Amino acid sequence: MIGVRFVELDDGQITKVTTNECEINYNEETIIVDGQGMTLLPGLFDAHVHTSADSLRDALKFGVTTELEMQGGLTKRGRDVQLKGKTGLADVFSAGMALTAEGGHPDELVPKGDGIPEFILKKMAAMSEAERKAFIEAHEKGDQHGQKLVLDSPENAVRYVDQQIKVGADYIKVMIEDGRLLAAPGLPILSDVILRAGIDEAHRQGKLVLAHITEASAAKKAVELGADGLAHGFIDRPEWIAELVAMIKEKHVFVIPTLVLSGSITGNVSAEFAQDPRVVSKLSDEWLKTLRASFNTAPEVAFQGALDNVWDLHQAGVPLLVGTDVSVPQPSLGGLAHGASVHHELQLLTDAGLTAVEALNAATALPAEIFGLKDRGCIQTGRKADVILVQGDPTKDVTQSLNVVTIWKDGQRQY
Repeated sequence: MIGVRFVELDDGQITKVTTNECEINYNEETIIVDGQGMTLLPGLFDAHVHTSADSLRDALKFGVTTELEMQGGLTKRGRDVQLKGKTGLADVFSAGMALTAEGGHPDELVPKGDGIPEFILKKMAAMSEAERKAFIEAHEKGDQHGQKLVLDSPENAVRYVDQQIKVGADYIKVMIEDGRLLAAPGLPILSDVILRAGIDEAHRQGKLVLAHITEASAAKKAVELGADGLAHGFIDRPEWIAELVAMIKEKHVFVIPTLVLSGSITGNVSAEFAQDPRVVSKLSDEWLKTLRASFNTAPEVAFQGALDNVWDLHQAGVPLLVGTDVSVPQPSLGGLAHGASVHHELQLLTDAGLTAVEALNAATALPAEIFGLKDRGCIQTGRKADVILVQGDPTKDVTQSLNVVTIWKDGQRQY
């Protein structure tokens, strides 16, 4: 991100990074882009989403070139069907469907009754028959024989993980959520024995395991059971927070703080951000309405606690990744929007104490390294030509990351 003057893109890759213009291979087809007064960044990651083809297109408008789905149908099998032939999208990798108890999170977010939620009906209406079939199959909890698989034993947890990997899950997710901060106290959680069986099986097959948590006690359980990463930060600050931070560091666990989500749960930190013309100009009315809303399920909890926890983790040297937990345009799931909220998360990370460069690293090189996506994340010869040109210098003022001028995805100019 710093100090480079000339970058050459060819055939979907970065082919030259140099301070010497004489090393650039100019020819009659060369397109020269003058980046004076601008900064070239690697394409950004959102390390926690729930997404679709339309959302991947929205993400790319903001320079987000890779989304990591933390529950959904865009495993390899889902990608092969749902994204086939589509262009102008961010890349996506997926956990498939998470391990959770019957009636556990995220069931509380879906309207009760037999009807399919309106936002899912709208998504399915825009799909082809093959896409709808793949979407439905991806969201069914079935074993290899198509039978409903209840996670009521360690053996079924192993089978469930096997099923997710069989359809092409890139990593595995488990839910440890009692619902207290989501206005749904008492949500069932899988037993430690079942969770550990699923985590161990994922590790046996070489997959990272991420745990959904929102509280410190759940984070402690996830770390003790062997999770590699926390898919959220913890919002509360118990007296033993220092002990938890030390444990996370000792076990080499990474954290995706999702401060934008914590701010939505505890209030509405996105209200001002949603007025930024650089955001408004790229979002539909439906998404703007969602971004301006919030979960607001735990207004009694101070958002400052989440910021302080991030600072403690950062000071301890725990790897932090940019992620948002954005999903669908529903005001009840508000404060979030694909692509846009990555830039808000960058700002909140600097509010927590990270430098602008550290925050940008959390959205580029670090997630690429942790998730084994070594073909991206850096402006380096041989990497994918996923880069964005922004006006100004976001390495000094991270709010300038929104000044996106041009986006290249796989070397193709998108915007």
